Amino acid sequence: MTLPRIRPVARALAVPVVRAFSATRALPAALALGAALALATAAPATAQQPALDHDDVLQWKNIGSPSLSADGTWLVYTLTAMEGDPVLNIREAREGGREFSFRGNRPTITSDSRFVIFQIPPPEALVDSLRLAGERGDALPSDTLAIAELASLGDDGYMPRRIGVVTNFRVAAEGSWIAYKPDEEEEEEDEEEGEEVAGEPEPEPQPRARPGRGGRPGGRPGGPGGGGEEDDEREKEDGDPVVLRNLSTGAEMRYEKVTSYLFAAEAEVMTYVTSAEDGEGDGVFVVNLGDMSQHAVMEGMGNYERLVITEDGDQVAFLSDRDDYEADQPEFTIYHGAGPEWQGAAIANSETDGIPEGWWVSDNGGVRFSDGGGRLVFGTEPRPEPEPEEEEEMLDSDRVTLDIWNWQDPYLQPMQLVRANQERNRTYTAVANLDMGTVVQLASEDLPSVRFAPEGDQPYAVGTTPLPYRQLVSWDGTYNDFYVVDVATGERRMVAEMTRGAPAISPQGTYMSWWDGAARHWMVAPMAGGDPVAASGDVPHPVWNELDDRPDLPGSYGIAGWTEDDEAFLFYDRYDVWRYEPATGETTNLTGGAGRDSGMRLRYARTGFGFGPGGSAGIEDGEALWQAFHYKTKQSGFYRGRTDRTAMPEQVIMADKSFQMRGKAEDVDRWLIARQDFREYPDLWVTNGEFTDMVKLTDANPQQADYRWGTAEIAEWTSADRTPLQGILVKPDGFDPTQKYPMMVYFYERSSDGLHSYRSPVPGGSSVSQSFYASRGYVVFVPDIPYEIGYPGESALDAVVPGVLSIVEQGFIDPDKIGVQGHSWGGYQIAYMITKTNLFAAAEAGAPVSNMTSAYGGIRWSSGMSRMFQYERTQSRIGGTLWESTAEYIHNSPVFFADKIETPLLMLHNDEDGAVPWYQGIELFVAMRRLDKPVWMLNYNGQGHGLSREADRKDWGIRMQQFFDHYLMDAPAPIWMEEGVPAILKGKELGLGFRARRIS
Repeated sequence: MTLPRIRPVARALAVPVVRAFSATRALPAALALGAALALATAAPATAQQPALDHDDVLQWKNIGSPSLSADGTWLVYTLTAMEGDPVLNIREAREGGREFSFRGNRPTITSDSRFVIFQIPPPEALVDSLRLAGERGDALPSDTLAIAELASLGDDGYMPRRIGVVTNFRVAAEGSWIAYKPDEEEEEEDEEEGEEVAGEPEPEPQPRARPGRGGRPGGRPGGPGGGGEEDDEREKEDGDPVVLRNLSTGAEMRYEKVTSYLFAAEAEVMTYVTSAEDGEGDGVFVVNLGDMSQHAVMEGMGNYERLVITEDGDQVAFLSDRDDYEADQPEFTIYHGAGPEWQGAAIANSETDGIPEGWWVSDNGGVRFSDGGGRLVFGTEPRPEPEPEEEEEMLDSDRVTLDIWNWQDPYLQPMQLVRANQERNRTYTAVANLDMGTVVQLASEDLPSVRFAPEGDQPYAVGTTPLPYRQLVSWDGTYNDFYVVDVATGERRMVAEMTRGAPAISPQGTYMSWWDGAARHWMVAPMAGGDPVAASGDVPHPVWNELDDRPDLPGSYGIAGWTEDDEAFLFYDRYDVWRYEPATGETTNLTGGAGRDSGMRLRYARTGFGFGPGGSAGIEDGEALWQAFHYKTKQSGFYRGRTDRTAMPEQVIMADKSFQMRGKAEDVDRWLIARQDFREYPDLWVTNGEFTDMVKLTDANPQQADYRWGTAEIAEWTSADRTPLQGILVKPDGFDPTQKYPMMVYFYERSSDGLHSYRSPVPGGSSVSQSFYASRGYVVFVPDIPYEIGYPGESALDAVVPGVLSIVEQGFIDPDKIGVQGHSWGGYQIAYMITKTNLFAAAEAGAPVSNMTSAYGGIRWSSGMSRMFQYERTQSRIGGTLWESTAEYIHNSPVFFADKIETPLLMLHNDEDGAVPWYQGIELFVAMRRLDKPVWMLNYNGQGHGLSREADRKDWGIRMQQFFDHYLMDAPAPIWMEEGVPAILKGKELGLGFRARRIS
């Protein structure tokens, strides 16, 4: 192995030491394991158990859509795998609770905790067989809507009730109501038909549900949605029937020709729009679900769009062109209706005071009520010029289509093309003050974005504009100017200039806050007027990310948010939680420095699942739950503290696990918690918040106990520049330190904080599955990497190689059987490393940048952005332009040193990669091919930066294992590696098999 030193100053290659933290190692008292909860991980499997194979992992389950009923008595969730039908599980949320399973997905529990609404997909095997028989589109079966009554589960013969195929449905937020559009061509099913039980025959295939029809006609030139003079361009279509059902009583109402419908969030009210081909019955209606009374808000031929309703169900608003429907360029007006009369009234159109001259109300913009219900927010835009009645005819061969790149363009042409539809449909925020009867234009072409406080009808909004700095996004970053906008008058006042990111608004709209990377402080400014103040100015520790080693302004450690009534702003340093009160200027360490003293990160646990941090009402003053993470041991858990004053945190639980909040019951204090470690899947537990009463409710993958797995521990060593580092070391079950194991090395940047994360063995979109490789006898090493500006490749080399050598030194790794794998940024670092060291017997570099000089001028095609910013300011960490740092660009480009590579290399680089142009992989491939070095590149046609198609992910998992097994486990090479697959056999032969070899 050679390690040529390229920098002017050579470093000594330190001999590092690996230290593992065992479960029995003594911990500080503050980190002791909660005695009331058994958290021990199952013992490693025996060597007699089989290793995982590719077919085994296709059945590995994933928990989705978990939800507790409002009263906390029921849990609903789904189990899905790469192969097989999704399973809907309904379980009593208590120890020993009953559980019921059905084929199904997309569950919703009604607000009264009585019913579960879900969809039943057709059996996967049935759909596959029909596709093999040539069936497509409408001939394939579709999902069926079903209802389960929770109180009846377990009754003899009870099965969920099938509604049938629907095009869409909604479940009311209050009460036991559901509304749905039945498929027009689906014959009405037997109302009593239930989900099939095991052993019963599958139902006949049903027609695929078609999207609902109706709405405004298209193709009218010059106006939103179109328009022309021909009658057939003004044709309308009938809407679809909607069925409203009371699940408690079984009563139904059917409404005809509906195009859209909504339930109020906090009231038993529904509103809907109708549209008819002949215009008869067009309108907007409101239904009071309490007495089923119906009210017409507005009627008449026209298009009705963007229907909204307040949370309390007392007001509706919408757009309509009813009064201008026959015009050549029909115009939309925004209308408002309120109970109990529900008489629709025009609020704004192009003639309204406050709408700029030459502008109109746009149907591209959203319509919504403010939180307090006193305002209507809607979009406007400059009125487009009518399109010519007849376009001059021209042969396609005579048309000219081109992109014009101009050096003065704010955005590069590719970026403009990606954003073209967004720009065509751009609207500008206006507000109707309903009480005052005024309309105010707030946003404009030079201030395109305006946002409001989340609560009430506050007097101020925040406006942002990036327009003066758009060119900078190509090589620097996104900057904005911030303004306070008076909602009553539209007047604006600049608060901050050329600032990164976007400001947040306190819940009551009293303050705005933002991170200032240049000042390295959190800033707070009063909306009513006054200078910004550094809220973190009195904190004696950095509030910026000290580990941020990119050549850019540092990021922050984050915030918890504002407390209720806008009294205080809560933010973090690396360890602790701080409180800043803008009224007094007082700054308080809420956690009393306990985080820093013990090496723990303490953060506000968001137990409310509403709008923003802590919910829309802000964070409550008083008792709080801190989520804790120990930087050294990687333990995590929860502590109790306070948000209103300093209080030493009291431990609730700390363990060698990772915890995550997954949901909360609406009406009671019961939370869903997921916990995990390398061996333990993140199943769902329920707790009342004490955590001593945690009850496990799910067991997603019991089959894991049948296979060999692995254990994860922390490894420590010193980098080549004497920086102490950590990483994750995974050892296979039955590990014997006297044996020699092959080792797989995987890395990206810093990953050791994920020690207690579960790694599913299913094939991923790009990288090795650590648990899968451990099951098959590999040791897996995941080192952390810090970076030096200008030398990202060598920084990785200086961190990874000493880490690998420190593991080898312990004697259980075969030094000739070490592989390395990574994707994207990891792929680049691997490509660089193998030009400098022969430590690895085989390498896979996914989507690698191989030539920074050409990649610098490339395009990220998914966004249309120039790649310059990545090298000058962010991940690639060069820190200068190609002309300022030419030597660094060449030094960090593997293609210039491809002749030094002696490691067999596999690359994955797809032709639709929108992040790293795939010609970067091509450059390295053709260089190594020219140099007669073993290299393979796999291009999954039409795939992007990673693999999203399951078939491709399965194939990639097999090929990557074959590659590494060949070099690290002496397995035979498959056909695709030895002989390749000629283009004439593309789609016919995969080359995954092996040629029989004659024994001489």
